[in-house]
Amino acid sequence: MILAESPRRQRVTKLVNWGHWFALANIVIAIIIASVYVVSSPAPGTGLGTFYMFANWFGHIGFLTFFGFVIFILPLCYLDVSQRTIKTIASVLSALGLAVLAFDALLFNRTGFHLSHSSANLLKSEAANQLMNWQQWLYLLLLFVIWLGFQLILANAIWKRIDKFMTHRIGRPVVSFFVVCFVAGHAIHVWADAQLYQPIIKQDNMFPLSYPATAKTTMSRYGLLDIERYQQRKQLQFEPDIHTINYPSAPVYCAIDDTQSALLLVQTDQSSIRSAVKNADLREIEHFFTTATSAEGLISSTLFGVPELYQQSLGQESPILLALAKAYGIATQVYVEDIKFSPNQFPAVSFAESLDSSTALTIAFVSGETITSLLSNQDLSRSLIMVATGYESSRGSLYTNLPVTASLASNEDLTPTLLNALGCAADVSYYSTGQNLLAPKRDWLVSTSGEKVVVIYGDQRIEVLSNGSYDITHISNDMRSDEALNVDLLSRAIKHLTRFMQ
Repeated sequence: MILAESPRRQRVTKLVNWGHWFALANIVIAIIIASVYVVSSPAPGTGLGTFYMFANWFGHIGFLTFFGFVIFILPLCYLDVSQRTIKTIASVLSALGLAVLAFDALLFNRTGFHLSHSSANLLKSEAANQLMNWQQWLYLLLLFVIWLGFQLILANAIWKRIDKFMTHRIGRPVVSFFVVCFVAGHAIHVWADAQLYQPIIKQDNMFPLSYPATAKTTMSRYGLLDIERYQQRKQLQFEPDIHTINYPSAPVYCAIDDTQSALLLVQTDQSSIRSAVKNADLREIEHFFTTATSAEGLISSTLFGVPELYQQSLGQESPILLALAKAYGIATQVYVEDIKFSPNQFPAVSFAESLDSSTALTIAFVSGETITSLLSNQDLSRSLIMVATGYESSRGSLYTNLPVTASLASNEDLTPTLLNALGCAADVSYYSTGQNLLAPKRDWLVSTSGEKVVVIYGDQRIEVLSNGSYDITHISNDMRSDEALNVDLLSRAIKHLTRFMQ
């Protein structure tokens, strides 16, 4: 006796098969649209981070799209309505879903945010700024109609060829691929979250509705994770990639003395200048640190009073010291000698072609030989002088004729100190992470060296990586220290360092 499927069962089976192929086609489209998230985000920078990015990309977007199919389209296949109605409804739902994904991707590309309740005010502000008229809304509607038409054509094309498609046994390999991507992405994230592995952790907000798996409590229960150590490292981690900054954090209003001349010299080599500064009767601060790893970083940290961490983001900004000098009509020059750098990094700064020490305000990045010549052959008795050394070395010295009271300093302190010596009483925290050495408020300093946060306190030099791991060394002998980490100080220092970030 031969039992054949009923016509309704055959129809449902064909619709379900059609639905799976229609979902696969839209998964591919969704993955292509989601590439906007990938190109809009910083590169992971490591092989494992890149592997996770692709696994998360295919696994998460594939899951979202298939989940939408299961919730909204698959039940339609079991309804007792015409297949044309089902295909039309499925096409409309798919067009809407992918249109929302595309809009979210464009929003992320523009602002770094996803569609959410918290981004509603931002969208309202963007819409108000764009002042979209009825022609633009009509254009968007036309684009959606075209997109809907494509979905209808896709749905009908798959329906007509469904029997041919079913001869290709690709269901299991395709499902296995997306399942492996989904599981691998979450498994890798569990490890990365426990290790605070930044190349992966920083991707947490890349895709919409993404909630990567974590298992800290379970791992700590079985002795696989020291939860106290983890919380300590998490408290110290920071994000070295800056998207937007708020610099200065408040308007800087102050008067400066336009009758006073000042000379700020930053040494770019390791030659000795001791005899020159001694003859010039300059006071020495022995604990002076220059943590910049490049010429651009040295210039940026000196002019702006913030670490090289902010260098790229400040490219279009004008240093507060130079802006105030220009506002008061003070003749100013910035001169760079014997170091290779790209002036294009600082389009807001005008660099002099030659050094003229008679200018009212001179900031020069020069060799020890030039510093010796300036201090020996020029009458600088009426000038405010600061000479900073230590570039490309573990430590240097600061020589000055200013009445400084600090015993610890870095390049970020130079601009605030010079501005205050010229009479500017504006709050230093508005424009610098350094401090006024004439009236210091901190006995520690914080800066960056590459992607490391460097904190100097007493005889300790603490270097913190972006994932929260750290090293402590004694400044006096460069030996590794076994002293306990001052977590409160580190946390306070990192917050101080990153307060211009948004």
